[in-house]
Amino acid sequence: MGNVKSFFIKTGQWFRSHAPTKRRLIQLYAALLTNANIKGVVNGRINTGNNKNLCVPGMNCYSCPGAVGACPLGSLQDSLAQSNERAPFYILGILALFGLMFARTICGFFCPVGLGQELLYKIKTPKVKKSRYTRLLSYLKYVLLVVLVIAVPLIYNGIPAFCKYVCPAGTLGGGVLLLSHPGNAGFYDSLTYLFTWKFTLLVIILVLCVFFYRFFCRFICPLGAIYGFFNRIALIGVKLDRDKCVDCGLCIANCKMDIRHVGDHECINCGECIPACPTKAISWKGSRIFLHGITPPEQQEEEVKPVEITEEVAVTAEPVQEERGYERELEEYKKKVNKRSFWLQFSAWALAIVVLITGLVYFNFIDKIENITTYGVGDTCPDFTLEQVYETAGSLDENGNVLEEFKLSNYRGKVVVLNFWYTTCDPCKAELPDFAKVQEEYGDKIVTAVIHSASSHAASTTAVQNMISRENYLNASSWQLIFTHDTDEANVYGMLGGREAFPMTVILDSNGVITFKWENALKPDTLREKINEALAAEYKG
Repeated sequence: MGNVKSFFIKTGQWFRSHAPTKRRLIQLYAALLTNANIKGVVNGRINTGNNKNLCVPGMNCYSCPGAVGACPLGSLQDSLAQSNERAPFYILGILALFGLMFARTICGFFCPVGLGQELLYKIKTPKVKKSRYTRLLSYLKYVLLVVLVIAVPLIYNGIPAFCKYVCPAGTLGGGVLLLSHPGNAGFYDSLTYLFTWKFTLLVIILVLCVFFYRFFCRFICPLGAIYGFFNRIALIGVKLDRDKCVDCGLCIANCKMDIRHVGDHECINCGECIPACPTKAISWKGSRIFLHGITPPEQQEEEVKPVEITEEVAVTAEPVQEERGYERELEEYKKKVNKRSFWLQFSAWALAIVVLITGLVYFNFIDKIENITTYGVGDTCPDFTLEQVYETAGSLDENGNVLEEFKLSNYRGKVVVLNFWYTTCDPCKAELPDFAKVQEEYGDKIVTAVIHSASSHAASTTAVQNMISRENYLNASSWQLIFTHDTDEANVYGMLGGREAFPMTVILDSNGVITFKWENALKPDTLREKINEALAAEYKG
């Protein structure tokens, strides 16, 4: 009997010593909430609903199949790339709001990438401690912010440089996770040296996170650099009471980040320095808001006056009674604080669980955006009408007038080639000259419409026009291609079964029946072969 009791005692002690902290629970909760689209992970498809227009606080790639919102860093690059035609008020406002409310508390509590780094650091290996060299290296993320996030998108053709060349979250979620799904096996053909570079960089970063605490967060992440500017003025975070501080240095020694003092731009507001402070000089900002109405008792120190010591004074109990009165008030104050703290935490967790369950149910059982009717090989493609966005030789009618729209039914009797692309997709742009050459070879027998994606890569028609104009070395205006722009309402890409892989090519025969579909770059010889099959095909309607 004693052995059984001892077993349960030891088991309970193990669970207590290994139980996750409140911060770890919040990190896990935030990671699950911002990736609540579990259905997308199962079927290997990205959620493209209207909620993707909203930004989540932490770094969480738009292209991750589980993501329910957009990454603020990617949205910032996209907005800056289009700043010549519209001011990026939305994303700048969102970043300012997140910064003023939480600043780098987002890094410490709400960022899934931060959680992943901390879990990797738990692997038992020798660790690289912080030093003046790591502190110097921590400024690299500010360089990356200025160069890759701001300068390159503004100057070089709207390229989202950090997302495209560096971001490991995008490589892992939008690359590896999607490619690992059996239904996306065909995507491997579209991989280029760029994926090799990013995958190699991802592996290097993951390995370094085992030896360096939050390697990516400390040295590379531009989003953390942005939030760091708000650390001093944010509503939530840690603060230092200089009157209580004795400059013992335990807070800095206990912190694994490259801080110079509590709450500076490198501080992720994890709160681990609070219990380490011997004088209780570190506390949470805004905590007084939740204790409003509960006033701590003050022990009055009366002026000491000399009195004649008599037997009556010696035996008086008034000082003892006053001390006991203060102790009772202090005990009552602590009870009120504990009671309010309990109900605040209970209410917060109850609300959080309701929000999480609602999100999981909505994205996995109610949201039908991804369940639209799709058409594949052998189906007749429904008619659709899209706006033309660039004047080319192919966009002119027989009288030389520019057509303002592309209507599929107007081209019945011809083989129609639909090529889906977007402006920052290098494989997409690389194959456009081949499509133009093939179109020229076949002449009036076929029609090729190049459809820019709207739902996944939000670029306006003006941005598309500007991009094609910048790429005029390809002599695009002389092409027989018809440039059009998809819309969220038409969603031609989704209707034809697009799985967020670009470029995608669909070929229709003269009766509008789909004869071929391919979600990768297409070689010219294969394109000719499939066009010939569509020209020779006979379908009975």
